[in-house]
Amino acid sequence: MKIAVIGCGNMGGAIVRGLVKGSVFKAEDIQAHDVNVAVLDALKQEIPGISAELNSFENIAQPDIILLAVKPWLVDDVIDRIKFKLDYERQIFVSIAAGISLAQLSGFLQKPAQEPSVPTLFRIIPNTAIAIRKSVNLIATENASGEQTALITKIFNELGTAVLLDEDKLTAGTALTSCGIAYLFRYVRAATLAGAEMGFYPKQAQDLTINTMLGAAELLKANGENPETEIDKVTTPGGITIRGLNELEANGFSAAIVKALKASKF
Repeated sequence: MKIAVIGCGNMGGAIVRGLVKGSVFKAEDIQAHDVNVAVLDALKQEIPGISAELNSFENIAQPDIILLAVKPWLVDDVIDRIKFKLDYERQIFVSIAAGISLAQLSGFLQKPAQEPSVPTLFRIIPNTAIAIRKSVNLIATENASGEQTALITKIFNELGTAVLLDEDKLTAGTALTSCGIAYLFRYVRAATLAGAEMGFYPKQAQDLTINTMLGAAELLKANGENPETEIDKVTTPGGITIRGLNELEANGFSAAIVKALKASKF
């Protein structure tokens, strides 16, 4: 099994680094393509055995999976450079470009003057936690067999958690997982500022907040409770928690989160 990753910047590079730690690919099974020689040199130094190409695409017909990790506005141009070298009967095409639909990808991949073809497509939305193999990876597919879907799901489960969705759910899912991670970071930042005002050094306040967030997430995941049930457990009548919760709501905390997530649904 071999894979080509086209675009090895922050997200693509993180995927390459994660793939070699999984069970599907060895370093020699991975082609890394980028326009930046420094990016490729860094990957080759970090991962001996990897194949790195300065977007020549000379060997793009070899891999079983083509993973496109370029900016959305570059997708059409990159596909145009490689599509006549691809074998749609054998190769799986994966895109992590936000906002580029499966229908658009299929259109870009059509080869003029040839019979219309139906490539096997996967559209995946990861988040930046893929750098530590903790991403939530949203997956939609077109023209994929059960075996192919299982393979891509396995690969992205090794980079975090893979979730299969109908494509029409991807935009809302992106708001929750890809944009949502930034909103969680903003909470950590705000809590760190509050902790500093209350007498903690910022780094200590940040660590306390992060570990509290991790514990809360694991607790919800472990017991499957509604968050309000867990809130009730730490909210005593006349206590400090309810005073803080009421301040949050008086300042529009829940409403602001709902508005932010809905605004992020492109």
